[in-house]
Formats: sequence, C-alpha cells, structure tokens
Amino acid sequence: MMHYLQLSSRICMPSCISSQSKTIWTSSTSGNEMRVGHCTKVSRSVNMENLQNEYLFPEIFMREFVHTQKYPHARLIRLGVGNTTEPIPDIITSSMAEHAHALSTVQGYRGYGAEQGHMELRRAIAEKFYNNMGIEGDEVFVSDGAQCDISRLQMLLGSNVTVAVQDPSFPAYIDSTVIAGRAGRFQKETGKYKNIVYLNCRPEKNFFPDLSTASRADIIFFCSPNNPTGNAASQQQLKQLVEFAKANGSIIVYDSSYAAYISDDSPRSIYEIPGAREVAIEVSSFSKFAGFTGVRLGWTVVPDELLYANGFPVIKDYNRIVCTCFNGASNIAQAGGLACLSAEGYQAITTVVDYYKENAKIIVDTFRSLGLKVYGGKNAPYIWVHFPGLSSWDVFNEILEKTDIVTIPGKGFGPGGEEYIRVGAFAHRESILEASKRLKTLF
Repeated sequence: MMHYLQLSSRICMPSCISSQSKTIWTSSTSGNEMRVGHCTKVSRSVNMENLQNEYLFPEIFMREFVHTQKYPHARLIRLGVGNTTEPIPDIITSSMAEHAHALSTVQGYRGYGAEQGHMELRRAIAEKFYNNMGIEGDEVFVSDGAQCDISRLQMLLGSNVTVAVQDPSFPAYIDSTVIAGRAGRFQKETGKYKNIVYLNCRPEKNFFPDLSTASRADIIFFCSPNNPTGNAASQQQLKQLVEFAKANGSIIVYDSSYAAYISDDSPRSIYEIPGAREVAIEVSSFSKFAGFTGVRLGWTVVPDELLYANGFPVIKDYNRIVCTCFNGASNIAQAGGLACLSAEGYQAITTVVDYYKENAKIIVDTFRSLGLKVYGGKNAPYIWVHFPGLSSWDVFNEILEKTDIVTIPGKGFGPGGEEYIRVGAFAHRESILEASKRLKTLF
C-alpha cells in the first residue's frame, strides 16, 4: 500500500491511535477527516501480509489517475492493462440480447444452470479447440474467466505443494500462490519468494527455461503465448516441458488465453503434445479473442487421465471445487460464447483479432525503427521492449510523463522483467498511430 500512499494525496495515510478496542485513522485527503474503526481480535492473514505492495494492474490504474490529475487536458493512450477496445460482433451480442430478453418470459426463464457450464457449450469448446486431441465435453469446465480459474486451481491443490513459474510471468500465478501460503518469505535482495521456483525465460534462450538445470516443482504454471513476453513456445519446447513434468511427477497448469493470436505453427494447446493429457490442466478465456473482458467467460480442461499420487482423479476434486465455490457462468455470457463458436461468429471475432494483430505490427515496427530490441507482437497482442541498463519503472514513468502513453513496467511481472516494458495492442487504430508518432518524437 505504501506505493499508493506515495502516489496520490487522495489515498489515506493511516496513523493508528489505539485505545482499547478502537482505532482512529486520520486521512490525508483533508485535515479534519477521520474514520473510526473497531479493532476485532482476528489477526490478519500472514499470507496476505506476505504480498508485496498492491496487485500490479490496480497500481497502473492509480498512476494513470495521478497523471490525469496532474495533466487534466492530457489525451491519455492506454497500452498497458490488456483491456480490449473493439466492439463485440453483432452476431454475438444479438444472441446474448435474445437470451436476456427470453428471461422476461415464462417459456424462456432459466435459473441456476450446471456449475460446470451448459453441456452444449462444453462440447462446442472441445470440438472447436481440441479436435483430435481426445478432449471430451465433460472434461471442460466453463467459468467466469481464466484468472478466476487460476485461484480455484490454487484452492484445489494441497497446502504443501511446490510451485514453479516462468520469469517473467503473469503476476496472478505468483500472487495466488502467496495467498495460498505456498510461497515462503519474500527475499528483497533477489525480488523472489523463497519457495517458488523461478524458471528463467530470457530472449537468449528463446524465452524457454533450461529444464536440464531446473528444480523440481509439483505444479508448473506455464503461459503460451506468454504474457508478458508475447512469445509462443514451439512444439519441441512443449514436448520437453511435458517430458520434464512426467519425469518429475509434476502437473502443468497451462494458460492458453492468447492462442487465437498465434500466426505460425506453434501449438495452440498443450494437448497437441503426446502424453500431455496425463500431466496437464489447461485454462483459457474468451476475453482476448472475443472481447469478453467485461462479459466474463472462460474454461478449464481437466483430463480424466490426470491422477494424484494415490491414483485419485484430479477431475473429481476439481468438480467438487467448482460445485462448492461457483454457481456457474452467466447464462447470458454462455449464450454469447456459443455464438462465438458458430461458423459465422468465429469468423467475425477472427476479424477483430486480426485488427489487434495489425496494431501489434505497427507498435513493433515503431520500436524497431528506434533501434530498440523488440520481442513478441507476432503470436500475441503484447510487445516486449528492451531498454538495457534502465529501470523498467523509470522507463514507464518517462513514457507516461512525456508522451501520455501508459505501458507496463516489466518488473511488475517478476525480476526477469527488469529493463523491459510491455506494450499492449488493445486500442483503436487512431490511438496506435498517434502513439507511434509520440514515441518516435520522444526517442
């Protein structure tokens, strides 16, 4: 929270005056504002205390806010948080609207659905994305998004499991591991948690870890195409990963949320690799390929063959987690998801994906024209730009201050992200072109 306190005078600076069970909090918003709270005898979770600062993306939003307060007439261009900007195709929204209207009729009203999702949608996902991979509809669990599923998977796993993540990686993998109490203490000198295995994914190694020297972990979080680097793992790399998991008795949690952006022959699913059904869970999402960032819809695949050390099927425990902690995705969102997977709907959303891919190409070309090392942008909507010897937060701040462009500092994705920034391709074309002009002027 201290980062926020330094950023804005609107954030309350707590000065705690304890008197038995009451605490007075004075606010820096104004000189005379006070809040009174009652102290319970409940201790704060040590795992929550172990989190470092705030979650990355709300901090970015806060810095955006502070910038707009300082420069109220600035025309901000947001290329930071990966929020889609283009309208959802009419064929999809029409289906959702029709379903929503039907809820006002006796014939069309539906209440609770299956916690695992409508079987029609589960089968459609299996057929569309996992054709000839052996995945069946009853192995697909429809959800309200991949990030929510990551936390449900953390709930599924035992309290003593060890975890490995790519470095750099999407911060939810690490933060949810900390909240679950598996991370160990944070080590300031390295920027890492003691009990997490950080798999170094640097450009000189094609953004793939050296598994011959990697420590064993029970759970391996792996994202491809990767957020933030934009790199998609090759068939051979994923074959190594599956073999590594088999040899070590590990489970891969594979995030394929950006698979629709792959432009070459890189695998779009871990299940394209022989043997992956025995060692991998896959999470994915409608957010970035269908523009469902606000609609909220995703899925997780748990194959029948995936077993715990005692032979018990993982899918049975995950089903219990879903039934206990989730009432199922919105019926309206699921109707939209089904429309996305129709022939006409999928063609329409592919056009939108191509639009973002063209945005990415413009950004890549811009930074390359400035002589900078640029990665990603081909198989993902993210561009990973290297600024050798510079702090990623300093680069973020300079670009924001001098161009009114929001990016993401690489260090927010782990220590391996220092010296880099992530630039997203989610914006209207005119904003992308304007950003290109401003960046060329700056550098």
